[in-house]
Amino acid sequence: MMIGGQATSSLLIALLLAAPNAQSFVLHPLYASSTSHKEAASFKLGSTLERTAPAAGYVPEWEDRPGLPQEKFLASDLSKPDLSEDLLECPLTLWDFEGIDLDEGRAKAEALPQCPAEVSADSADNAKGIAYFEENREEIRRKLRDHGAVWLRGFDLTKGVAGYREMYEALGLMPCLDPLHSSGLRKFASERDVLYEEVNKPSLRSHYIGLHSESTTKRTAAYAAFVCFQKATGGGGRFLVADGAKILAELDRDLLQKLYDRKVRISVSNLDVPPATPEFLKSGFKSVVEAAVAPKFDMDLEMVYEADGKPGRLMAIEERESPINRHPVTGQPVWFCNAHNHLRYLRDRRPCGVPEVGMTDVFFGDLGHLSPSECEEVKRASEKHITALPMSPGDVLLVDNYRALHGRDVFEGERFHAVSWFSWDDNEEWRGNEKRIREKDGLNKFVNKYMDWLPKDF
Repeated sequence: MMIGGQATSSLLIALLLAAPNAQSFVLHPLYASSTSHKEAASFKLGSTLERTAPAAGYVPEWEDRPGLPQEKFLASDLSKPDLSEDLLECPLTLWDFEGIDLDEGRAKAEALPQCPAEVSADSADNAKGIAYFEENREEIRRKLRDHGAVWLRGFDLTKGVAGYREMYEALGLMPCLDPLHSSGLRKFASERDVLYEEVNKPSLRSHYIGLHSESTTKRTAAYAAFVCFQKATGGGGRFLVADGAKILAELDRDLLQKLYDRKVRISVSNLDVPPATPEFLKSGFKSVVEAAVAPKFDMDLEMVYEADGKPGRLMAIEERESPINRHPVTGQPVWFCNAHNHLRYLRDRRPCGVPEVGMTDVFFGDLGHLSPSECEEVKRASEKHITALPMSPGDVLLVDNYRALHGRDVFEGERFHAVSWFSWDDNEEWRGNEKRIREKDGLNKFVNKYMDWLPKDF
């Protein structure tokens, strides 16, 4: 279950730069806007498809609350210890998908409360500062469990890194590495506070990030806290959140059963080589990628040629997984699948700032294709339950990563949002005892430096 937009580009950047003789393989822009689905064969290769901004079920109004200048909101409290020195690895994914009664799960989901819960601060709440979160810890954590996400709105304390850390510590949250730390998906905004910068890069501002959980087949963060320090100066950039249980209840019953029975596989990147390349060279290149690059990413990937029918295309594809999973704590079946983000059919029809090497797709577990009508149903059911949050400076969205999915709309200008990932603070077995491996940091820093070099309209 590959995560959001930039990681796919990061993987192929590494493939291209690390593989020997990679310069002999030519990327083909011919494929840039083609669809991988048989029912869409009427679209010619290289044609321009109409791109439409996705919808959302609920779109709250913006609040014009001022923030702090960057030098102030990024200031860490140096009297606190450096949390990066003994940082936990992201915990292993907890899979529990056998024998799910879909009808029972859908019925229970219908009765669940709105996601997210909204907690708005008044002047008295803000006057309490950190004491507010200490006093309301149990209530906020209960809302997170019951609703899947909590929107903390209008708090002054969390307008800067120092107060944001005080908030998550008061709530008892235990930070860990990003599930794909080594991919370069995000760089640290404040490493000592374990705060990653969100996907704010100008090169990706025109890319719509669809709904996804911060998860792979191998690792999944338990919780997240997304914070706004500076909203987009030119407009846009709403943060998207949706309840995976509600999407499960919304999806067409026959399609849901089909996906559950056949499972899914997600391709996370493409590398096009000339179709006339001799088989022994193609095989050798595939072997180099499998041996030298793919293991650097903490994922189980298989390199497969032409899974989408494009001659010469080498695709990195995750292992077969269930799109439905039981929540580890509540047992509620949820839609635990990143199809809304990764389906190629949907990416080709909405704002997308990712080049061909970073394009993704979703297949059935046997690498069969979803039809356009099936892709449209995933889109409809997902977007009906999106809340498009207008986050202002200081706003925080707490997310249960096994229940709610998140994304981000396109934006203009400059934007600074950040995120921390958290492990299981109340279950040592699920948390594990893996610690940060510093050797992983090199690729993260290299890829982020490369991404920062890209032009703003990349």
